[in-house]
Amino acid sequence: MSRTVDPAGNRVDVVIIGGGLSGIGSAWHLMNHCPSKSFTILESRRTIGGTWDLFRYPGVRSDSDMHTLGYAFKPWLEARAIADGPSILRYIEETADEHDIRRHIRFGHRVTAASWSSSDALWTIEAEHEGETVRLACNMLLLCGGYYDYEDPYRPTWEGEKRFSGTIVHPQFWPEDLDCREKRFAVIGSGATAMTLVPALATAGASHVVMVQRSPTYVISWPSEDRIANLLARFLPSRLAYAITRWRNVRRDVDLYRRTRTEPEKVKAEFIGLVRQALKPEIDVAEHFTPSYGPWDQRLCLIPDDDLYHALNSGQATVRTDTIERFTHDGLALASGETVEADVIVVATGLRMKILNGVRLSVDGSAVHPPEHWSYKGMMLSDVPNLIQTFGYINASWTLRADLTAAWACRLINTMDRKGKRQATPRIGDACRDMTSRPWIDDFPAGYVLRALDFLPRQGDRDPWRNTQDYALDVRLVKRSPIEDGTLELTGTR
Repeated sequence: MSRTVDPAGNRVDVVIIGGGLSGIGSAWHLMNHCPSKSFTILESRRTIGGTWDLFRYPGVRSDSDMHTLGYAFKPWLEARAIADGPSILRYIEETADEHDIRRHIRFGHRVTAASWSSSDALWTIEAEHEGETVRLACNMLLLCGGYYDYEDPYRPTWEGEKRFSGTIVHPQFWPEDLDCREKRFAVIGSGATAMTLVPALATAGASHVVMVQRSPTYVISWPSEDRIANLLARFLPSRLAYAITRWRNVRRDVDLYRRTRTEPEKVKAEFIGLVRQALKPEIDVAEHFTPSYGPWDQRLCLIPDDDLYHALNSGQATVRTDTIERFTHDGLALASGETVEADVIVVATGLRMKILNGVRLSVDGSAVHPPEHWSYKGMMLSDVPNLIQTFGYINASWTLRADLTAAWACRLINTMDRKGKRQATPRIGDACRDMTSRPWIDDFPAGYVLRALDFLPRQGDRDPWRNTQDYALDVRLVKRSPIEDGTLELTGTR
């Protein structure tokens, strides 16, 4: 049954989709920089927190330091900089409660469609709520629902799965009642989730854990506590200490990423050398920890305090680099002929990207197909008015870009108000019609990206049509450049 709500009676200035890290941060920016604007957050789940409420697998944690994954406006005060999932969720909840953001959230509202009317300068949003369709309208729509599918993760299948006598688990749906003690685990995967699970399961009492990977990934160990940050926090006001640490860590990460672009072989040798120092000589680093690609051609895996290395050195965990041929009654048969015995097999094989938060978009009755559009500053789509998407970095903390995007959205809204305009639309001008089309996420052949490329918008070869994946460049392109740049068309009088 569908309940129709008159948009005129259910209208706000801004709708934010998603009540996770990005959505709560965007709400703070609106409240502080556009205080006259009304807004609503539509959250499909019954709680806030997004990723950090969804994932409940053992050891779930950040794979970025919290001085850059945290908000620019709210200091991270805990001693651990590489934080566990419950601590990050608590941080998001504190932010929402400190700024009275929860009252703006409509829980259990899954947005399915949004249609733009140029004559009304409004988005009409459709959301499923308790079996009904609710409609509301807004002038500006912010997509802050993350980048992957909560209900349908990437899940390859293997021959013989039904013959396996044990339990098969996907980390995205970790059973609350799964007892890890004295169980043999096989963790399939080589990404951040797998490298988090292996040491966590080992310390949770598993009898043995085997990480089964098709190919190696770069692994970087980092102290979970930032000694300099904690020292600054002892002697400086918390906001100042946090700001200094955030700036330092951003510079460190940007410099490292640029080194991987300019001297990849040297950086690779440094990374592999550190792994050799940390692991026992009998562990084959060349086979298990030496990728075939350059550093940051795919995402690096950050581990805290050598925890993965400790698990491997102690014998509580091992790693196998091979192709899975099939599941057996007792575990996995590998292409080399080796078998891995297991009571529980964890399929940590990655995520499935969800384009535009899974929302069907249309503009004046015409469906929006992202591959037919150019990406404006990595945030908007050509010829699509008043729509801003938050999508973080693949090579740095998500929140760095989320903060930039939310601040820019507020600048845009305030500029439109000053000019008396209702509609902001990126347009491809004559000077850019000969642009070379490039993938929206370029030179990053991670599986979850490659599987989604055909559904993503395009980027160009010049600003403002590039999706740079470079925070330092984005500060200039997004934070410091004027709103009225000759490309973003402001139209419609109030």
